[in-house]
Amino acid sequence: MFAATRGGLLSNFTFIRQLARPLMADATARATAPFSTGSPINSSLKRVGTHNGSFHCDEALGCFMIRLSDKFSNAEIVRTRDPQVLEGLDAVLDVGGVYDPSQDRYDHHQKGFEEVFGHGFSTKLSSAGLVYKHFGREIIAKELKVNEEYPDVHRLYLAVYKSFMEAIDAIDNGINQYDTDQPPKYVNNTHLSSRVGRFNLDWTDPDQSQEKENEAFQRAMSLAGSEFLDSVRFHAKSWLPARSIVMETLEARHAVDPSGEILVLTKFCPWKLHLFELEMEMKIDPPIKYVLYEDERSKNWRIQAVAVAPDRFESRKSLPSQWRGLRDDELSRVSGIPGCVFVHMSGFIGGNQNFEGALSMARAALKM
Repeated sequence: MFAATRGGLLSNFTFIRQLARPLMADATARATAPFSTGSPINSSLKRVGTHNGSFHCDEALGCFMIRLSDKFSNAEIVRTRDPQVLEGLDAVLDVGGVYDPSQDRYDHHQKGFEEVFGHGFSTKLSSAGLVYKHFGREIIAKELKVNEEYPDVHRLYLAVYKSFMEAIDAIDNGINQYDTDQPPKYVNNTHLSSRVGRFNLDWTDPDQSQEKENEAFQRAMSLAGSEFLDSVRFHAKSWLPARSIVMETLEARHAVDPSGEILVLTKFCPWKLHLFELEMEMKIDPPIKYVLYEDERSKNWRIQAVAVAPDRFESRKSLPSQWRGLRDDELSRVSGIPGCVFVHMSGFIGGNQNFEGALSMARAALKM
């Protein structure tokens, strides 16, 4: 079980790092599933069906994930479109025209299907999204070796959907990333769904047998599954500890400056996305203007202006125009603050030789 701080936030970083190692090592083994076209290979195994023929990322990942659950652990994969065969299987993904979790039917192609993940997400689900919706918490809890009620399981469940699963759902359902009628400026065939698609047998291959197709599908499962587990590992090992640091510094912000608009990171971490999300969750007003942290290489302190949005370059309050482009003694003279190192020409970041100087820069910038 994880050691935890308030709200269940992970604090045992050593445990997380140790945990991360087996996740990827097991990916290939978990994708090595027995395949059949209908007749059971092993009567003791549950059987999960999906269609044969050309495959996509969603059913490859869905088959990988469902086999991580207790109910369908190491299940046999049956690739067929025969309705009679599908009817007798324990679970069916991406074929059959039925979504009914009580019967473990997870198709999304039928007329009237509009299921979404919920929790504020509105993208229509693919078969992978359906499997994740119903088995994701269990899978994450098992990978982290905690029970499903542990608070961080739900946080990771939402984070992995947002950063990994939702794009697979959207691509499979033909949902554009942007609301625009303009064509894209370039082609992107490097995303996971595209790479999985390239495992399909080439039309020039003289061997179009079911056996070779199943081998290709198994490689697709391995790729999709390893990247899914890598996403879980990243969010457990890096994303969640960073969130904990940002939350703790937000709670302590008034001890830094009475304005509550200056944040000091106790340890540098990827903070930007967490800051925007936590400001909304914690209803922080006024919003943070500057974040201070130590540069681990130079041991100088940085002052960074917070952007107006995660994907924007404009700052909520740029560093003063009088300071921009100046360095060292000249900057210290103009600002009246000793130890200044630089301020970028755009005013989004600056530096000082020590914490006290960086904090003085932030306090002065708030008033200018």
